[in-house]
Amino acid sequence: MISLIDKLYHERALSYDELYMLVENRNKELSEYLFEKARQVRIQYYGHDVYMRGLIEFTNYCKNDCYYCGIRRSNCNADRYRLNREQILNCCNIGYALGFRTFVLQGGEDSYYKDELIADIVSTIKAIHPDCAVTLSIGEKSYESYKMFFDAGADRYLLRHETANCNHYSKLHPANLSLENRKQCLYNLKEIGYEIGCGFMVGSPFQTIDCIVEDLLFIKELEPHMIGIGPFIPHKDTPFANKSAGTLELTLFLLGIIRLMLPNALIPATTALGTIHPKGRELGILSGANVVMPNLSPTDIREKYMLYDNKICTGDEAAECRMCLQNRIESIGYNLVISRGDCVSI
Repeated sequence: MISLIDKLYHERALSYDELYMLVENRNKELSEYLFEKARQVRIQYYGHDVYMRGLIEFTNYCKNDCYYCGIRRSNCNADRYRLNREQILNCCNIGYALGFRTFVLQGGEDSYYKDELIADIVSTIKAIHPDCAVTLSIGEKSYESYKMFFDAGADRYLLRHETANCNHYSKLHPANLSLENRKQCLYNLKEIGYEIGCGFMVGSPFQTIDCIVEDLLFIKELEPHMIGIGPFIPHKDTPFANKSAGTLELTLFLLGIIRLMLPNALIPATTALGTIHPKGRELGILSGANVVMPNLSPTDIREKYMLYDNKICTGDEAAECRMCLQNRIESIGYNLVISRGDCVSI
């Protein structure tokens, strides 16, 4: 198995069967070797810098009913909210003062926010903070909508594909949602000119090693600028409430593989990692990640944006989140930097 990691390190690719063998036969010794190689590659392209993104969760309304998600349409227990334009801009202003140079506007698929409003918010952020990047994470839209947001100044777009296996996708989502359309959105975004991000849940219900390998091969084919993976964590008010969570061990192993496959990718150590382990985000960075996403949302709404149970940092002020992460990252020998943190070219 060590030879497969060496091959991935040098060639940046493995076959279906090789990836399957690597994931199936992982162990502690193999993982440590993988993480060492992943750190070498990560330092080659990004040094010891860790980029921070200011996450603004501006709406928890969603028209979709995905079976794993705490803000799904059918969850009658969700305490719904929307931030207005001024509240979103205020979050950005607070973040800018704290050193954030990328703002991530994330929300459910909420028809209240018309394309023109999103475009106006994006263009206003860019006018006030021209040295900053704006990332959107608001789901599946038409090509024309994506183009409008891009023309308004949006730089990046995050759209997790969740799983690249059609059968698995159908077990996680209602029939009105399709993997084909999800993938097409990603290709549209890339064609328009965005830095794009995809990703999947590790350990989601019904996931097999075959599913994971298909995910890895799809990511390699797409060559996104950003890849976000994190453990599945159940939410008490969803059909998957009693399903087992994904593991830290497998998530870290896949982070290492992805770093070797796409050496210049921007890969977050997610909040979900920090939720399942007290040092999850630090371990993510030591496995090859180079991005963290502290929360800039107003503290009074953070507990309402609950995609999964027991989410961390819901009560912290923005400054507390930022300083906490800085201390954590410095404790493992890395630096939290003030930068847009763009994807470097190979």
